[in-house]
Amino acid sequence: MYPIHLCLYPLFILGLFPLIIKVFSEDGVGKVVEVPADMTARDVCQFLVYKNHCLDDNCWSLVEHHSLLGLERCLEDHELVVPVQACMSPESKFLFRKNYAKYEFFRNPLNFFPEQMVAWCQETNGSIPQSRLLQNFLNSSSCPEIQGFLYMKETGRKSWKKLYMFLRRSGLYYSTKGMSKEPRHLQLLSDLEESNVFTVTTGRKMHNAPTDYQFCIKPSKGRTEQKELKMLCAEDEQSRTCWMTAFRLLKFGILLYQNYKSPHQRKTAISNFTTPVRSVSENSLVAMDFSGRTGRVIDSPVEAQSAAMEEGHTWRKRSQRMNVLGSPSPLHPSPLSSVIHRTQLWFHGRIMREESHRMIMQQGQVDGLFLLRDSQSNPKAFVLTLCHHQKIKHFQILPFEEDSQVFFSLDDGFTKFTDLIHLVEFYQLNRGILPCKLKHPCTMVAF
Repeated sequence: MYPIHLCLYPLFILGLFPLIIKVFSEDGVGKVVEVPADMTARDVCQFLVYKNHCLDDNCWSLVEHHSLLGLERCLEDHELVVPVQACMSPESKFLFRKNYAKYEFFRNPLNFFPEQMVAWCQETNGSIPQSRLLQNFLNSSSCPEIQGFLYMKETGRKSWKKLYMFLRRSGLYYSTKGMSKEPRHLQLLSDLEESNVFTVTTGRKMHNAPTDYQFCIKPSKGRTEQKELKMLCAEDEQSRTCWMTAFRLLKFGILLYQNYKSPHQRKTAISNFTTPVRSVSENSLVAMDFSGRTGRVIDSPVEAQSAAMEEGHTWRKRSQRMNVLGSPSPLHPSPLSSVIHRTQLWFHGRIMREESHRMIMQQGQVDGLFLLRDSQSNPKAFVLTLCHHQKIKHFQILPFEEDSQVFFSLDDGFTKFTDLIHLVEFYQLNRGILPCKLKHPCTMVAF
């Protein structure tokens, strides 16, 4: 007979039975997923991507959301889901969401680490070489150090104290004497191995925070009470991003780089599920080229995608000619141009400005992240919401009438488009009056 403590140990932890979890989309709908003990966050995301016919671009994340604590974080792709679920409270849940900033620091590391916050750059009075910066973080033998002032909430009180802190591979420290680095003046605040870094979602009022740029260090083992949280606050968004990114890099190191470079190397757990992702009839479809006398199968995925885009452009041009022949009324634009944008993932209808801010922030605040929405002030207009340099900007898209046809423009009619899809495609290729090109559509998936 097994010892009593082993009999009582959850069987899904032992790997004998899979765990049943519920993952929620941003519209609040949940999907039940069966998770074996060796299933990673990346595996769960890949399964949901296929089930919902999404584009698998390595930007999807499984989010650990604690509603009562007001905290959330994106699980790393290699993290096992079952141990995370075992430490979550009944009120907590998993969310399925885009996160374009997940590996952005590998593409543009200098944007994430200001020189004044990197200790060895200050000591050498030199600029940061991009390759050496990443090597220091990924090499376990090197000792990169992030330094700067942070506000820390005092335990059991509503007040915050401004302290000079140092983030090292061994943990997060604060100085008890000004900006001193002497070991006798350093106090360990948190160990990286036993903690995770979270974004605070409840706003500054709940915690009486001095700024809007809060984050939190939370123990990773067991269920956590409010008093065990290390609530911190940075001066600006760039500083907060630097601290949180450095925390991830120092904790997980080369694993993050492997997740970034080889997202599909690990064998996916989708085969463990009995429900096929696509039907046999869908799998039997192939791309065809009928431009010649006889049709041919297009084997190249690049050529197939190019042919599909060309067909879409031809279809829209044909529809526009039909609209001109039909002489649509200026007061009643063609049905196609007035509604075709509603089928696009980047269009979010009648959402408020605050909601568009929340969505952009949740999906990473990277340059070129955008969405389109209905204008609240002008019922005939639309608004482009765009992120640039971690700031969110809004541009009004106005309708213009010309030769009995309605066009849309961002620049007072200088550049006109027959529909919003044309407009978005143009600014994905050309910056125009915008601060940057449109790169990443802010997407919500409905289960």
